[in-house]
Amino acid sequence: MSTLSFTLRAAPTAALDLSALLPSKLAGLSLGDVERLSLGDDPHAPRVGDIFTVGGTAGDTIAISGGSPFFDYVGAELDEGTIRVEGAVGNHAGRGMRGGKIEIGGDAGTYLASTAKGGLIHVKGSAGDYLGGARPGDKFGQLGGTVLIDGTVGERAGERMRRGVVVAKGKFGAAAGSRMVGGTLWTEAGFGPLPGPLLRRGTLIGPSVDALLPTFADCGRIDPVILRILSRYIAETLGPLAPKALPGMVRKLAGDRATIGKGEILLTA
Repeated sequence: MSTLSFTLRAAPTAALDLSALLPSKLAGLSLGDVERLSLGDDPHAPRVGDIFTVGGTAGDTIAISGGSPFFDYVGAELDEGTIRVEGAVGNHAGRGMRGGKIEIGGDAGTYLASTAKGGLIHVKGSAGDYLGGARPGDKFGQLGGTVLIDGTVGERAGERMRRGVVVAKGKFGAAAGSRMVGGTLWTEAGFGPLPGPLLRRGTLIGPSVDALLPTFADCGRIDPVILRILSRYIAETLGPLAPKALPGMVRKLAGDRATIGKGEILLTA
């Protein structure tokens, strides 16, 4: 396995577009070619060599030593290979990714995994608002793939999400699952206030909800087979990082009845 390494020279003071740093885009390039790549559309944007010391050999892995909240679009459109970031990243990480793996050693900014269609993202810190959410102009948010967050998640996670799974060991912020049309949000710590506003379809799973919208109906306790299937899928996908398997019996809250109401919040405690 060949690794191309990027060591941060000095902490950036403005947003950088790191979408060019993909294993498939850098394959076959010399270190000099990589250093001359621009980190943005602006003609005055810095070059890779202005920000990073580049070493190693282009292959299926990119390792970024150091992190910054100014590192935007890390792994955007990733199709194969692995990107590892030692520290934090900025906004739009994993946007539109189709495959491969992104490992983030610190926190991630807003719109993580927006429009992602496949692949795996693991954030060892927390994630900002609109995880898996649709940006203005997007028809949908996350469209597939798996996201694991070791920390907490900001507000409105899953905004217009259509497919995929987000697993958080920490708590989701307010209005998780807003306008969601499919997919799964799973938390081991619970949901903040008012999850699922205008939830059309999709599933929110967690032990508790801080405050529930009045447009959700309590359907009592059920034993859905799909939860056992989901637990097996996540165990296979995440291995030792997977959360504990879901219980057989859960309490179902159906909604949002302010719209078609085919979504659900499943309470595990």
